[in-house]
Amino acid sequence: LVICVTSAMISRAKYKGGHMQMPDPHAIMQALGGRDNIVSIVGCITRVRVEVADPSAVSDSGLRCDGVVGVVRSGKVVQVVIGPSADELAEQLNDLEKDK
Repeated sequence: LVICVTSAMISRAKYKGGHMQMPDPHAIMQALGGRDNIVSIVGCITRVRVEVADPSAVSDSGLRCDGVVGVVRSGKVVQVVIGPSADELAEQLNDLEKDK
């Protein structure tokens, strides 16, 4: 599975003060089904790849918040495409996940 983020996709993302808005990690965590549904979180250049225990607990509409360019699913893996701040969001989500 290959994800390509185009400039057109990024231009549709929400901007704040001239910079792409970072999604709220708490809202993303909730949309992924909560801390207990997370198996692993990895930042991958322009997207955050999350393996979940129960894919049916993930809310696609909840993931499509400000700052998210797209959502791709494949089995138990959910990829949240956000652009160049993906590693930072992955780190924030890992910090929240550690607080289980």
